Amino acid sequence: MSDFLNRNDVRFFSGRSNPDLAAGICAQLSVPLDQTYFSRFSNDNLHVQLGTSVRGRDVYIVQSLTPPVSDHLLELLMMLDIARGAAAREVHAVIPYFSYARSDKKDAPRVSITARLIADLLQTSGATQVMTMTLHSPQVHGFFSLPTDPLTARGLFVDYIREKQLDRCNTVVVAPDAGIAKAAAKFAERVGLPLAVGNKIRLSDTSVSVNDLVGRQVEGFQHAIVYDDEIATGGSVDEVCQIMVKHGITEITVICTHGLFLGRAVERLSSIPEIVDIVTTDTVAIPQEKRLPNMTVLSVATVFADAIRRNYFRLSLGDLFTYGEDVEVTGVQCAP
Repeated sequence: MSDFLNRNDVRFFSGRSNPDLAAGICAQLSVPLDQTYFSRFSNDNLHVQLGTSVRGRDVYIVQSLTPPVSDHLLELLMMLDIARGAAAREVHAVIPYFSYARSDKKDAPRVSITARLIADLLQTSGATQVMTMTLHSPQVHGFFSLPTDPLTARGLFVDYIREKQLDRCNTVVVAPDAGIAKAAAKFAERVGLPLAVGNKIRLSDTSVSVNDLVGRQVEGFQHAIVYDDEIATGGSVDEVCQIMVKHGITEITVICTHGLFLGRAVERLSSIPEIVDIVTTDTVAIPQEKRLPNMTVLSVATVFADAIRRNYFRLSLGDLFTYGEDVEVTGVQCAP
């Protein structure tokens, strides 16, 4: 069996949120990224047209839900509806960053559990399958009633850290809160490092508080790797880093899958001299003005391309999943 997709059997399109990533996925698969036409009518209604026939094909539509989120969401829903209405055989929504995963519960009166609503809208619009990466809340996976593959960039981060050949006896992985602790533990196990977990309390959308527990856990180490799913305004990372520095950490590596860097995030990160490395991915398109000199952006194109290839040939995706089992790696023994 060939490892290559039949170019006449598939169609790939991109919304306007992250066309570079879509192009990267297509390059990995050696298939073209087909044209999509966007315009607006005089009454501000959005107009979308797919640039080539999709009849009887497997259609893949790549779109991250990044600002302006509502515009990008509507683009995605319309593109799914177009593909379904044009008799596509299957319609795959590839959503590298699913921002509404943060709206996963009813935490106040008269509010929407929007993650569930968006999951329903994707299916109603014509999606037959969804691929995404590192959902902020694992329970959001259960909101989808169609096949959904939550992938992980953990392998990319593991490879990156291994190449750095860090002093394992002086390095600790830090999860800012219990919500990311399981994912951070898997990462720590893969690179053979101990884990510390903070206790973050979110006060508002832009304000968090982290207690001193993580500070006591990192005492005796010099280098900390802060592992998180996303950085929006940078409040969590700022709080955690300030605490660790007070407890003797002299070098910090920050790792996150989704680097939004909104508001004062770049200013906050650049104001902490102990942060020597910021590692993120291109699930979110990061403009040049937000790319600090110590920032590395890893492409997830290889991960999505591998998942799409396996899905096309009806192969297992298990080891690509966020909740998949990693190969166990034994940590080093450090002298007391």
